Amino acid sequence: MRQGAGETFAVFRIFLRLGLTCFGGPIAHLGYFREEFVQRRRWLDEKTYADLLALCQFLPGPASSQLGFALGISRSGLAGGLAAWLGFTLPSAVALFLFALFSGSFSGPVAGGIIHGLKIVAVAVVAQAVWGMARSLAPDKPRAGIALAAMILVTLAAGAPGQLGAIALGAIGGALLCRSAISGSDARLPIPLRRTAGLIALAAFFLLLLGLPLAASLIPGWGLGLFDAFYRYGALVFGGGHVVLPLLQAQLVAPGWVGGADFLAGYGAAQAVPGPMFAIGAYLGAVAAPAHQAFLGALLGLVGIFLPGMLILVATLPFWDHLRRWPAAQAMMAGVNAAVVGLLGAALYGLVWVSAVRGPHDFLLAAGCFLLLMVWRLPAWFVVVIGAAGGLLLARV
Repeated sequence: MRQGAGETFAVFRIFLRLGLTCFGGPIAHLGYFREEFVQRRRWLDEKTYADLLALCQFLPGPASSQLGFALGISRSGLAGGLAAWLGFTLPSAVALFLFALFSGSFSGPVAGGIIHGLKIVAVAVVAQAVWGMARSLAPDKPRAGIALAAMILVTLAAGAPGQLGAIALGAIGGALLCRSAISGSDARLPIPLRRTAGLIALAAFFLLLLGLPLAASLIPGWGLGLFDAFYRYGALVFGGGHVVLPLLQAQLVAPGWVGGADFLAGYGAAQAVPGPMFAIGAYLGAVAAPAHQAFLGALLGLVGIFLPGMLILVATLPFWDHLRRWPAAQAMMAGVNAAVVGLLGAALYGLVWVSAVRGPHDFLLAAGCFLLLMVWRLPAWFVVVIGAAGGLLLARV
């Protein structure tokens, strides 16, 4: 018991550090996770990491948080998964809750320069992840072609349809073209969950999805209605935080839960803090709740938006390692992994580069951060500090 508790606390401590330093949004988080758990700690190998990432990309919910949750489960069961989620989410959730209470205090040229520098660091982190994963997951012509096709598809058809289409394209391409690419690592990621637990989680997922709207209509009060709004969109969104935001805007702004200006302010704050984009649920829940119950609103928003993705992941994980060992499934997964490289490549430009690199000085800072990661192999948190200082310097030039 003590050893299990110690392992769970170790998981929490590791993910808390990541939650404090992982700037740049969900795509950048995948790069930070790869550097931490594949290269540094060797919790899993490159192929297993890519397989798990492909699964999280395919399921609804926040892919980077689901990936961390799965890694925590593999180390210390469900307690480890909860420790990983709490450690990774707590810093951004607390920051956004405080922003909801004291908005207006976090502004000015200094804050803007630091935020811009952090976005430039995200360019370097994602570029490092794309480069490393492409070398191992798209090393031959068929898989490189799948990665290129996925990149084109996601670039031309933005959002969840393009991402799901790219994953499907990768699976089909893998089944047809990647039969010779299934001799990779046979390393297992231990998942200490029974299949019964998976079936219970699946039943809970659908019970809440169908039952919450009915309960909210029958029971008066704001709490159930707010929780239902966050749960429903957390359950139905593919593609992560950037996709869920317009859906939440339609659900929360139009009925008057949250003002339009408050919503946009929260979106900007969510871009500035480390950790998962879904932590914006803490901000929106606090703003939507009555003033004297802001903490309860933040808790409902945070749990409501994350819970469905975690339930569907728990429902899938007990069956995942067995399925990925079938030859046909391995060939399809090889194609899906190549498609994930294409997804990250498209995100490097469309989600990260476009918003961060606005001129030659930004490009030079991004290139310098990339070289510090790739050639000098400095830790990511140190490069984050350098990038933030560089962004502040550029703001004063």
